[in-house]
Amino acid sequence: MDLDAIKQQGKKYEADMTKFLRDMVKIPGESTDEKAKIQRAKQEMEKVGFDKVEIDKMGNLLGYMGHGEKLLAFDGHIDTVGIGEKKNWKFDPYDGYETDTEIGGRGTSDQEGGIVSAVYGAKIMKDLDLLNDKYTVLVVASVNEEDCDGLNWQYIINEDKIRPEFVVSTEPTDGGIYRGQRGRMEIRVDVKGISCHGSAPERGDNAIYKMADILQDVRDLNNNGENESTAIRGLSKMLNEKNNPKWQEARFLGRGSITASQIFFSSPSRCAVADGCSVSLDRRMTSGETWESCLEEIRQLPAVQKYGDDVEVSMYDYDRKSYTGLSYPIECFFPTWVIPENHPVTEALVDVHKQMFGDVRQGPADQIEMRKPRPLLDKWTFSTNGVTIMGRNNIPCIGYGPGAEDQAHAPNERTWKEDLVRCATVYAALPTVYTENN
Repeated sequence: MDLDAIKQQGKKYEADMTKFLRDMVKIPGESTDEKAKIQRAKQEMEKVGFDKVEIDKMGNLLGYMGHGEKLLAFDGHIDTVGIGEKKNWKFDPYDGYETDTEIGGRGTSDQEGGIVSAVYGAKIMKDLDLLNDKYTVLVVASVNEEDCDGLNWQYIINEDKIRPEFVVSTEPTDGGIYRGQRGRMEIRVDVKGISCHGSAPERGDNAIYKMADILQDVRDLNNNGENESTAIRGLSKMLNEKNNPKWQEARFLGRGSITASQIFFSSPSRCAVADGCSVSLDRRMTSGETWESCLEEIRQLPAVQKYGDDVEVSMYDYDRKSYTGLSYPIECFFPTWVIPENHPVTEALVDVHKQMFGDVRQGPADQIEMRKPRPLLDKWTFSTNGVTIMGRNNIPCIGYGPGAEDQAHAPNERTWKEDLVRCATVYAALPTVYTENN
């Protein structure tokens, strides 16, 4: 395999990749509204010569290149978050901009750039006759990820009956190779009270005051250390070998966290004691934590115990319809996952990178000083479709994608042409290196 030829071919497609990404930016497409973006990506797959292109009933775009035995997949979600406060943008987020080195606009790093690189990585494989009877490449542009990460792949695996040998997540990795992430879950706490006239609050039972006690305990759960003499032991306890059989992976991923993200109330009026209060809790989970253990941790907080049957702790469900009108309900639990350093696909991806670009992170001039000191093999801070691919279904998942993590969900989002090209060339080489040894 001529790695220099792959690099040269990738450089030839820089203008095509730039145009494709800029076209995608110009089409708004938040979760459940991705149809036009999917159609544009389908058009590009057909233009570059994918052997089969189809859209499943959920609306995920599936493009196949080659006809070999092993199915090797590259995933990128096509939906974006909204733009937030437009005054925080220095340019039109849906028009974007282009310079000699970068592309700006909503979705450039998170994460349509990854789809662009995967499509052209497959194109390079075809151009240079790298496809053979050992593998077929599947490029997925998945939907609904921002709303419910991994739901798309739960459908692909269970309903489309597609189970690749591995999946490369093309989420942004700042030039690194990422082998895991903390999981997360969405917890709801409901508290009951009794309303009365606000002029005599002693006649009622204020649900907001009860929730205030509970939220203080939640804050202590996140902030406290692991000292056993503390009434509420903090989440750092999972980094200790005596508390967690998976402590090594937990230290790699980092400790879990919890924070209140939303609050709701019910009351007859502004002149009455609240008879109900609810909060949403964002719980990030490290290795060794389960959804059961996280719910039980909240149920055992002193304030929750104090208010007994007046408190209910539960997990949210997600059932919002995709743009095709399909509802595919799932609980809001997104498991932690870590792929070993010595897994064949981890070793293959690291090998490709070292052969093509060396053993340190690469990047554009304005990013390289931040990237190079960080280890090549690392992990994400945020959550990805890997929660389902590997977390729920144990399909090996590894991450390598163009763009930067800190651009995700931020105003003035941008990515770099150099990243797009480099990732496309790495993607093009990976299947050959992997199948030669496996």
